[in-house]
Amino acid sequence: MEPDLFTAAAEERQEKDPAGSPLAVRMRPRTLDEVVGQQHLLKPGSPLRRLVGEGSGGPAGPSSVILWGPPGTGKTTLAYVVSKATNKRFVELSAITAGVKEVRAVIDGARRATGGFGKETVLFLDEIHRFSKAQQDSLLPAVENRWVTLIAATTENPYFSIISPLLSRSLLLTLEPLTDDDVRGLLKRALSDERGLKGAVALPEDTEDHLLRIAGGDARRALTALEAAAGAALDKGEPEITLTTLEETVDRAAVKYDRDGDQHYDVASALIKSIRGSDVDAALHYLARMIEAGEDPRFIARRLMISASEDIGLADPNALPIAVAAAQAVAMIGFPEAALTLSHATIALALAPKSNAATRAIGAAMEDVRKGLAGPVPPHLRDGHYKGAAKLGHAQGYVYPHDLPEGIAEQQYAPDAIKDRAYYEPTRHGAEARYADAVEWTRKHLGRKRS
Repeated sequence: MEPDLFTAAAEERQEKDPAGSPLAVRMRPRTLDEVVGQQHLLKPGSPLRRLVGEGSGGPAGPSSVILWGPPGTGKTTLAYVVSKATNKRFVELSAITAGVKEVRAVIDGARRATGGFGKETVLFLDEIHRFSKAQQDSLLPAVENRWVTLIAATTENPYFSIISPLLSRSLLLTLEPLTDDDVRGLLKRALSDERGLKGAVALPEDTEDHLLRIAGGDARRALTALEAAAGAALDKGEPEITLTTLEETVDRAAVKYDRDGDQHYDVASALIKSIRGSDVDAALHYLARMIEAGEDPRFIARRLMISASEDIGLADPNALPIAVAAAQAVAMIGFPEAALTLSHATIALALAPKSNAATRAIGAAMEDVRKGLAGPVPPHLRDGHYKGAAKLGHAQGYVYPHDLPEGIAEQQYAPDAIKDRAYYEPTRHGAEARYADAVEWTRKHLGRKRS
């Protein structure tokens, strides 16, 4: 790191009085072994291990890397660890405040350091997605010629936000959202560690659970909330952080919702039944409770896809594509933005015309199959492409519907046991009305009798 006079003074004060720094800063890992989560990126021989000088590497130098992940997953932390552990020259820039001028100054300094002192430079560029194409272009010669080893951090999809030439010259490392266990371990360390709260206050299980829900996999958010709540508890003279104190501190009430218990299923059931009943406001209420409680957004999206077929079906043929698109979007973006997508889909499904005809149709058909109403496939429908099929009478007498003016042939398709069964009974709700007309017309032209 090459700090200026004011940065150096600030760091000196921080070392003398670490309690003056935010808890999230004080608890930053000092080595890669202290990093919480992201173990898939920290295996022996990984690019990050090589950046801090682990392993000989031989003639192959460390690669530039792009760290992509949601906020609070450790992108800045990993760069900080590299800055402390490496014997290389380390320079940090933020794309929010830096421009081409600053980038070129770093590159010029790196070339002088390499040529004059044989010292390599690591450049950490935060929020790289905020750089324009021209600004990113200015990095290419330095990365390609390895005048600098780039560590770039982004929360945006790099395939859309970073130019292809820079991507091709770097390794893309994807950071995963931290699990509850990851964040829980970090909280316990912060409570007891000398750099943290030094055991000054306890964290009961119910408060810890709510703190994990608030964090949503964001380590920085968890530590910030912990520090605020601990300060409030100490001001009150309380030996532990109560749920009430945490709620008062973060202004966010604990949702009575156990993701592994009855509430999980009760609230999910209420969401689906509210959608089925077309009460959009109630549906949004239950959706909000699930989101605030830290429910897995993929679970919610799966329930919406089921609802689209179970309760809406062909009354609105767009319902299922909307739900599927929402599930795909949720998997790509995660919380907090996924809340918008889930709201979009929930509103569309709640206000769509309803029909459970598709649900009843497959249920009735499966019930008959379970009763043994199956029977052989009619001979004229059987496969006739193999030698000897004609001798067995297979495919004989089959009428090709496309040869007829109306495109439908009066012939038997179902086995004898269920030839007059009618499973699909469409409603006339929404778009399903046209399917009701189609069913009536086709059954008439197939010569079907109702049973």
